[in-house]
Amino acid sequence: MIDPLRALLIVAAVTVAAYLLFRPTNGAFWRWRRVRRLSGRVLIEDALKHLYDCEYRGRTSTVQSLSGALTISGNLATGLLARLEALELLRSEGEGFHLTPAGRDYALRIIRMHRLWERHLSDETGVREADWHIEAERREHDLSPAEADALAEHMGHPTYDPHGDPIPTASGEIAPRRGQPLTALPVGELAAVIHLEDEPEAVYAQLVAEGLHPGMRVQVAEVSPERIRFWGDGDEHILAPVVAASVSVVPLPREQEVEEGPFEPLSALSPGERGTVVRISRACRGLERRRLLDLGVLPGTVIETEMRSPAGDPTAYRIRGALFALREEQASQIYIARQKEVA
Repeated sequence: MIDPLRALLIVAAVTVAAYLLFRPTNGAFWRWRRVRRLSGRVLIEDALKHLYDCEYRGRTSTVQSLSGALTISGNLATGLLARLEALELLRSEGEGFHLTPAGRDYALRIIRMHRLWERHLSDETGVREADWHIEAERREHDLSPAEADALAEHMGHPTYDPHGDPIPTASGEIAPRRGQPLTALPVGELAAVIHLEDEPEAVYAQLVAEGLHPGMRVQVAEVSPERIRFWGDGDEHILAPVVAASVSVVPLPREQEVEEGPFEPLSALSPGERGTVVRISRACRGLERRRLLDLGVLPGTVIETEMRSPAGDPTAYRIRGALFALREEQASQIYIARQKEVA
């Protein structure tokens, strides 16, 4: 028979050990992650990515910008830049720094691996959207060029990652920047979202929470110093200008401004109501999208709301004669045209 006191002591010891290992910020696990991140090669590769990003955006990279981007001290950033210069990966010009051809090639290899991983995570796994960037940051340093080429071939050589950033080719070619900030879009003009900035994390988290994604059609309704109010896929969105500036769009031709509708999310139907599927939101990716397609959720499919659970979520829907339960989050990504007649 197990001694209750001994069992209690074992549980307490395990709990304390787990706390010491995983406690926020200062846990042994997180300290190990920081040490690994600050290891020589990883730090060099992160620095090269920052320097390339500054060049790509037409900004000047400095000791201060590198220190902030990598969350390291100014002294460490200065030493890192000196090391990169000694390796002939960058050169200093005035107060800024610029990559050499070798440094640019190295940076593009890491960026290619990062964006391929993000595309893989979004299209072929169930990893949460908010975690794509973090997971890709971890894996980009462990992927060889040959493995990156194999991953690209498996996915059909995608040209953009799920945020709309161009994926460099194996030879180092990359598409130029495109689009304009959502904040620059005139009121009433229709546009398509082509890029979401995934850094800083706090800003990206707001964009994810709003359900924004590349391919979404948007139309600005109001612009003020305090907020940008716009419509996207039938929903109203309100963002602070500093957040909206992280969304890039391209204006659409006027002939595209008229669209059939209005369309509603499936979650808007009450029990007994039916709707015809118009499309699945592009924000629905990977395994989640595959499951909906396997259920027969295709354009033209009629779906009837049968009943809601006592807690209100999930809801049972009749799809092609079979009954399935969908969470509100899933149903809100299916756009339908409401049928006037109730079955």
